Amino acid sequence: MTGRTHLIESLMERFPHIPREAVIKEDLLRGGMAFEDSALSDTTNEASGQVKPKSYFIFSFDHRTLPELGAAALRRPPEEIVLTGGPYELRRTVVSVRVNPASPYRVQAGPDGTLGLYLDGRRISDVGLPPMPDYYRETLPNGKSVMEVAPTIQWGYLVYLTVFRVCQYFGAKEECQYCDINHNWRQHKAAGRPYTGVKPVEEVLEALEIIDRYDTARASQAYTLTGGAITSKVAGLGEADFYGRYAQAIEERFPGRWIGKVVAQALPKADVQRFHDYGIRIYHPNFEVWDERLFQLYCPGKERYVGRAEWHRRILDSADVFGARNVIPNFVAGVEMATPDGFATVDEAIASTAEGLRFFMSHGIVPRFTTWCPEPTTPLGKLNPEGAPLEYHVRLLEVYRATLEEYGLASPPGYGPPGPGQAVFSVSSFMDSLPAAETEPEPEPVG
Repeated sequence: MTGRTHLIESLMERFPHIPREAVIKEDLLRGGMAFEDSALSDTTNEASGQVKPKSYFIFSFDHRTLPELGAAALRRPPEEIVLTGGPYELRRTVVSVRVNPASPYRVQAGPDGTLGLYLDGRRISDVGLPPMPDYYRETLPNGKSVMEVAPTIQWGYLVYLTVFRVCQYFGAKEECQYCDINHNWRQHKAAGRPYTGVKPVEEVLEALEIIDRYDTARASQAYTLTGGAITSKVAGLGEADFYGRYAQAIEERFPGRWIGKVVAQALPKADVQRFHDYGIRIYHPNFEVWDERLFQLYCPGKERYVGRAEWHRRILDSADVFGARNVIPNFVAGVEMATPDGFATVDEAIASTAEGLRFFMSHGIVPRFTTWCPEPTTPLGKLNPEGAPLEYHVRLLEVYRATLEEYGLASPPGYGPPGPGQAVFSVSSFMDSLPAAETEPEPEPVG
């Protein structure tokens, strides 16, 4: 048994209450996967292919830059893959694709031509690819693709609307140290790919109209409005009104069609109220990392403009507007252990993160997390190409579920169904590791 296989199997044995699917998924998310040519599309025209391609909807989520990816840059890999079967008898598991040519995990065709996930030369899972949705084959009146304006992720569940493709926290003294949103913008423009900086409201509505027309099965159930932080103005508007005007237009054109979500800064209560008035139902004021020292080091712009204590106060205040259940701040799981300033041991990192979970869950607010992908153009990614230890991620799933149960809380709404074999949330395994439910949790009404 070779190193990586030994690692995952030892963790499965040590943590039998964590789904095996989640152990493998976290390892893929933290370290990426490689694609053999046999697993890539034969065409460079994504719209004519049979597989839904990776859209690069906000960050690169890759372990190499586009010029370093070779065939995987010219022939886009899939947006996500789904794992099933194999020696671990995996239940259906949706995983966001993070490309790493050096990964020990390889997606390739077997002797019979079917795709599989291989680790240490052994096939450990069958691999399913997302089919090209009909709406991706359509274009807007101006010729732009639906994928460029309104890509869908999480196996089609979520329409991801990155309507502002850069961040006004700019440069080494302001950018979050794990975030490559600004570089991702630059690399796509340098490669000559369409990558609209500020998406006009009407284009978003046109793309959504196409999705609504073709998505007769109603697979898409939520939309997320997001983009870079706004510290001054964009199109003459501050952050709440800039993002809020999209929600207002969407809700007027498609009332009740999707659950409306916004990922934005932790804003003052009056601005949060405007989000709600515009029609947003779920608010994601991400707290990024819990530890005070690490927040100051890793999020210098947010510390400078708002400050950690005020950021947390605003998160709690926003529960008065949206209801605690509908406030879901994200953190970037794994940066707690990034050298040289992060925690040296898994125990220390888990203790810190657990403190943050208890803080928010004691107020009825359920955070969620994205598994850190150490993108190579970011300061933390350059210094930590391997990311955080897999043990950290597995133990985080354990403490997350335990804290949720301690406070009598359920999985957050707007993420699809929880449970192994059912979850569609693709950028971490927190939904895969929670108890299964017959239906997806709905946002609670707020009077």
